[in-house]
Amino acid sequence: MGLVVQKFGGTSVATIERIKNTVKRVIAEKEKGNDVVVVVSAMGKTTDQLVSLAKELSTYPNKREMDMLLSTGEQVTISLLSIALIEAGYEAISLTGWQAGILTENVPSNARILNIDQSAIKKQLDAKRIVIVAGFQGITSDLQITTLGRGGSDTTAVALAAALDADKCMIYTDVTGVFTSDPRFIPSARKLIAISYDEMLELANLGAGVLHSRAVEFAKNYNVQLEVCSSMVDEEGTVIEEEVKVEKSLVVRGVAFEDEITRITVFGLNNENTNLSSIFTTLASHNINVDIIIQNLTVGENPYLSFTIKHDDLHDTIQLLEAKQTELGFDHFEYESGLAKVSIIGSGMISNPGVAARMFECLTKNDIQIKMVSTSEIKVSTVLEESEMIKAAEVLHTEFGLDAVRQEA
Repeated sequence: MGLVVQKFGGTSVATIERIKNTVKRVIAEKEKGNDVVVVVSAMGKTTDQLVSLAKELSTYPNKREMDMLLSTGEQVTISLLSIALIEAGYEAISLTGWQAGILTENVPSNARILNIDQSAIKKQLDAKRIVIVAGFQGITSDLQITTLGRGGSDTTAVALAAALDADKCMIYTDVTGVFTSDPRFIPSARKLIAISYDEMLELANLGAGVLHSRAVEFAKNYNVQLEVCSSMVDEEGTVIEEEVKVEKSLVVRGVAFEDEITRITVFGLNNENTNLSSIFTTLASHNINVDIIIQNLTVGENPYLSFTIKHDDLHDTIQLLEAKQTELGFDHFEYESGLAKVSIIGSGMISNPGVAARMFECLTKNDIQIKMVSTSEIKVSTVLEESEMIKAAEVLHTEFGLDAVRQEA
């Protein structure tokens, strides 16, 4: 007998019929003799609908109250799934994030898990029940309900798998695995048999929606056996592991893209490093994530600084920079929205020089203007016009041979 954590996303539980299908998946795992913990998201577009309701009342709803509101979505799903399992003749119990012992930091709408008290879940497993846990949520030490950010149910599942020392963690979604790019937009995208933790982490951070980046971090740090597969069809998914043993010839393993990027440019900085650090320290203290950073230094002129943020953070960033302008010591700032980020990812880049040059040449040949660049050992990211995002992803997918990856049945 082992312990398996299963996670089902919003599309997998979007309707009563799909919940019934999910019940079959859960029962099949239980019938193998395993203990089963199930993590679920809110049904379908429930979270989006709740956000829309809040924005009918406020353009910028209070984040603490948004956590209270959005956490209700998963509570509906866990109770319905538990009811269905009990009706099918299986002992089951639903637990909210806080009932399941998930302790988080006090950062509304984007909290990180600090600790998991396993006692409540273990008590129910000892009683031979299937435990259904609400994803995406937890509680602080002073009893404030928090959410983990969009896609946070993945993080809940992998964190529980790590805490409970599960034998494996299965992420069920509406696609059959991890693809070389998003198949909804890139028709030539192909499913990968396997991908490394590091590559998957880059893909998740760079916009691939199939897995939440924090979930991949947990899996890597605690060596959680992870598989992404379909909740709709019965076929092998993609294994995420430390070192990939197949398709080693691929220099680039994926193309990721992300829209709603805004570039902020701060002018008239002085030449002191403390000035730069103060800007980023201030942004970080207000939980504003900065991505690509470029500083321009010209002899005889004050430097200027450009960085990218998600468009959702623009309002808070503008307010912060305006309030702290004198303290931070800059002349003025400008911003440009309507941008996107397109990235290539692959551990093969480490031993294959010239990949970035090939990427830039491909984009230039296709008349796509590059506005900013960021690199690491296994990825190259470019910022460009949002209108060019899909075109850029398509030509890069072809350029690096990903159209020809063997399609698994």
